[in-house]
Amino acid sequence: MYQQLIENHRTDAIGSFRNYKKLAERAMEQVSDEEFFAVIDEEANSIAVIVKHIAGNQISRWSDFLNSDGEKPDRNRDAEFEMIAGETRESLMELWERGWQTLFDNVEPLTVEDFSRTVTIRGEPHTVVEAINRQLTHYAYHVGQIVLLAKHFRSNEWKSLSIPRNRSAEFNEFLAEQRRRSSGAERLNRMEAPLIFIEKESEREGRVDSRDGA
Repeated sequence: MYQQLIENHRTDAIGSFRNYKKLAERAMEQVSDEEFFAVIDEEANSIAVIVKHIAGNQISRWSDFLNSDGEKPDRNRDAEFEMIAGETRESLMELWERGWQTLFDNVEPLTVEDFSRTVTIRGEPHTVVEAINRQLTHYAYHVGQIVLLAKHFRSNEWKSLSIPRNRSAEFNEFLAEQRRRSSGAERLNRMEAPLIFIEKESEREGRVDSRDGA
């Protein structure tokens, strides 16, 4: 039972990390380079700064995860919140990929035995489950900021990444239909499901508009 619980947690955590990465990227795909670096007020962070911070955190936390403190001596956290001359969207997205790859390279190989170990973050002991959950909630917090900023900049041009407003009932029917078709054996990815629903609804509405205009 313990082994199954650990394996379930690891699988769900990895899936959640990948979902948040994809959610942020789908939001960022919708913004221009100017919007990527823009700040909405003097206290706000730009999408670029959030990307830089997430990556810096990931490289520090997950490098040599089981053996060294998660706050590495060479990390300069304060610099993650400042833009440096010469940094581009491309260079920051390369850093983003490096950060996430560091995470997956260290979380995916974890064994059941590894989950009995203790790791430290800024000298404070954490179980492996605590360390994973700490970072999962941290990245979710910042990914939410990225989505909010991207939606703000796109305004009425924003392409929804979640259940469209006033369409919850239709979405629930869509999920039920998907379960019937798969006999309940396969569950849609919780982040992909709204996007698939939006795509199918757009296709359906397009067919209706085509018939009306014929």
